Amino acid sequence: MSFDAKTYKDLIVWQKSVDFVSVIYDITKSFPNSEQFGITNQIRRASVSVSLNIAEGWGRKSNKSFAQFLKISRGSLYEVETISIISNKLKYLNNEQFELIRISV
Repeated sequence: MSFDAKTYKDLIVWQKSVDFVSVIYDITKSFPNSEQFGITNQIRRASVSVSLNIAEGWGRKSNKSFAQFLKISRGSLYEVETISIISNKLKYLNNEQFELIRISV
């Protein structure tokens, strides 16, 4: 792989994805307790999956593998986006929180 980054931690996309996890965790603290093992768990896992897949793809040391893991990360972002749409409709997210997630995705 021919990147300027020495490790996956040098990648801006990885850094932003880790920050994104913090945003999701902060926002979902206010979700109902009844969703602890439902929507809350799912959106948190999907957000974490983004940075995990970037790191795993980097570790494969192959451009083809890295590209595949970036696609998987993108899929996880779409999952977060879809869950945030559902959460907004269920009134678990206010419009400001929803916009923050939408812009971050």
